[in-house]
Amino acid sequence: MAPRSNHLLAALPEEEWERWSGKLEWVPLQLGQVLYESGQPQSHVYFPTTAIVSLLYVLEDGASAEIAVVGYEGVVGVSLFMGGETTPSRAVVQSAGSGFRLRAADIKTEFHRYGVGMRVLLRYTQALLTQMAQTAVCNRHHLLEQQLCRWLLLSLDRITGDQLVMTQELIANMLGVRREGVTEAALKLQKLGLIDYARGHISVIDREGLEKRSCECYAVVKQEYDRLLNQPLPGGR
Repeated sequence: MAPRSNHLLAALPEEEWERWSGKLEWVPLQLGQVLYESGQPQSHVYFPTTAIVSLLYVLEDGASAEIAVVGYEGVVGVSLFMGGETTPSRAVVQSAGSGFRLRAADIKTEFHRYGVGMRVLLRYTQALLTQMAQTAVCNRHHLLEQQLCRWLLLSLDRITGDQLVMTQELIANMLGVRREGVTEAALKLQKLGLIDYARGHISVIDREGLEKRSCECYAVVKQEYDRLLNQPLPGGR
């Protein structure tokens, strides 16, 4: 898929795009592939086009929970251009596909040109922070069924089509809950005719119904992404 299938790359004006395009490298992103580890130096930023990447916080005992999800709307590795170099989270491919990567030195150079690219990346970072904050609130205050609806909708927004390849064990690891709880919640959604789940494949049958069963967290995150990323920037495309 073309680089500008990624929305951030598509937002670059032609002058900036010409500089970026020659430095981008296409990469396959395999299910379970770790793009960076907690506390480790990051060599690249990644712009997914067909893959979905989960940002996970990992505890000392190995337990983990997802704090954000990134697809073709964004970039993985914001700490590089924000000056932090490393992050306590881990980035893991949640849904296989592909994307493009840019070396750490190149993204820093482009960011410090203070052009449209910098403003696009900053807007995306604000949207990502909103998703992280809302995920924390959701995991603390809302029912597992609502969390699952939110998670399915956010994942669905980052792929083409209405099917996700996802085991219940993987979903449980992402949400930081027991697998039995995910099984119960998924079966309930299936009985309501909202999804169909079989052998690791989830098909969303009634998206509108899924949105109604979700808490307000999904809508808050989506509205913020739309507000920040779908508005034109001066000098942009």
